[in-house]
Amino acid sequence: MVLKTTLREFKEEDWQSLQLHANNPSIAKFMTNQFPYPYTDRHAKEFIFRISKLIPAQVFAIDYNGEAIGAIGIHPQTDIMERNAELGYWLSEKYWGKGIITNHIKEMVEYGFSQFPVNRIYARPFGSNLASQRVLEKAGFKLEARLDKVIFKNGVAEDELIYAVRK
Repeated sequence: MVLKTTLREFKEEDWQSLQLHANNPSIAKFMTNQFPYPYTDRHAKEFIFRISKLIPAQVFAIDYNGEAIGAIGIHPQTDIMERNAELGYWLSEKYWGKGIITNHIKEMVEYGFSQFPVNRIYARPFGSNLASQRVLEKAGFKLEARLDKVIFKNGVAEDELIYAVRK
């Protein structure tokens, strides 16, 4: 059964639920080092402050019953990559396997193509993150590349996969 979740902009008071759900090594292990573990109150407050300045909005809370249980964002690139945007997301481990992310990825792709001058949206899951690869494929993304052992996280070399969808 898919839970009824929605996307919305983060509110200042979301910092507590953000910190609660983000403070998880199982989530952080598949994120860049900009997503810290432990994930403290200060990290949550600074994240909300930083993303609230982006116009149009680029990062949204995944809301379940008024609580921010994850985040999904579209990040337009610059310079020679200016026609591209990177998609990033995470979800509280408590809600994994419930069919939440795939629909929100589709929603963010629509939003990204309508709000930004991009013709390609890509995501870069780790080679060991099979669940993320599956949801991207379900959302219509195609595997474009596999880069062997280019990610170094927690002392381990990981493959980087590049999935993309085009306008």
